Amino acid sequence: MSKNYDCIVLGVGGIGSAAMYYAASQGWRVLGLDRFPIGHASGSSHGQTRIIRQAYFEHPDYVPLLQSTYQLWDDLEKTSGESLFQRTGLLQVGDSQGSIIQGVKASAEEHRLTVREFDNAALRKAFPLFNYRDVDVGVLEENAGFLRVEKCVSAFARAAQSQGADFIDGVTIEGWDRGAAGYEVTTSQGCFRGRRLIIAAGAWANQIMPDLRKRLRVIAKHQHWFRIPDERTQLEKGCPTFFFETEEGYFYGFPDIDGNGTKICEHSGGTPVENPLEINRDIDPLDLERVQHFAHHSLNCPRGIHHDHRVCMYTMSPDEHFMVDLADEQVAFACGLSGHGFKFAPVLGKALVQLLEGTPRADMDFLKLKRFNGDS
Repeated sequence: MSKNYDCIVLGVGGIGSAAMYYAASQGWRVLGLDRFPIGHASGSSHGQTRIIRQAYFEHPDYVPLLQSTYQLWDDLEKTSGESLFQRTGLLQVGDSQGSIIQGVKASAEEHRLTVREFDNAALRKAFPLFNYRDVDVGVLEENAGFLRVEKCVSAFARAAQSQGADFIDGVTIEGWDRGAAGYEVTTSQGCFRGRRLIIAAGAWANQIMPDLRKRLRVIAKHQHWFRIPDERTQLEKGCPTFFFETEEGYFYGFPDIDGNGTKICEHSGGTPVENPLEINRDIDPLDLERVQHFAHHSLNCPRGIHHDHRVCMYTMSPDEHFMVDLADEQVAFACGLSGHGFKFAPVLGKALVQLLEGTPRADMDFLKLKRFNGDS
């Protein structure tokens, strides 16, 4: 099988589906290739919801990208006619000197973002659903909330196909190389040729880009749902999305959406994954115990009412910041999103197309591989 395209996208999850759309919107003939169907549950872009926020505790340099991505998500909602971004507000809680509170306040101050701060007494009064330590304070970002993750991926894929993009699933990527007139991608379904490549392979980046193998590690992350007998956890009752920094680790959660239960996960920790196809998708008793402990103490969640469970993967970079760059003259990639990348899907997908056009965003320079120069 031999086909020729202007751009081939390897991996059509959150970032890849967005890249397909923005590439097709340029009038390019685009092909997306993936081992799995659109919106699958075998990678990193599934599990009902993902947090979206602007007052970014990880680093203030992400904020301009987030301001762009907010607009692009709003644009996709208009294009798709679907509700994808729910602005519930995000309550972030922790010690006033902890990394979350300090980081949120630093980003908000540098970029003049509006957040509301709560001392311990005000926190208890404003958000009585939760229990707090005496050292806890809070920051509420009202313009934050969550994305409906599978719907987002599907919306981008449909928008790309409406612009003429092709998509083939059930394809194993065996390798890629520069050819006489661009790049050749060898797969289980034959060879595909493209003038440009975009690689957004998530946990499979190590296999598709072996030069990055020493920089990336994959970990399994568990997502849990609980049926908590308190109507204040419901989306319709105004429950915010939440993120807690505790002595035991980082925990986050979402309102009960459509009666599916309250989703609670641990952001810290994780189990190493050697092969993404062989990941153990069973409940990890230790992980469940840690999440139940948080839910019990912070939300009065009775033990024994665990409702549902999913496993996804984080692909971690050495410094836990994204890796977005060129692998060759016309090969752009995004990887190492380190568990906080989905909210950036539109801006990263568009940025990968801009890299191939030779018009990179200057405010993404901090994500290039040159920051690792000198590493052994």
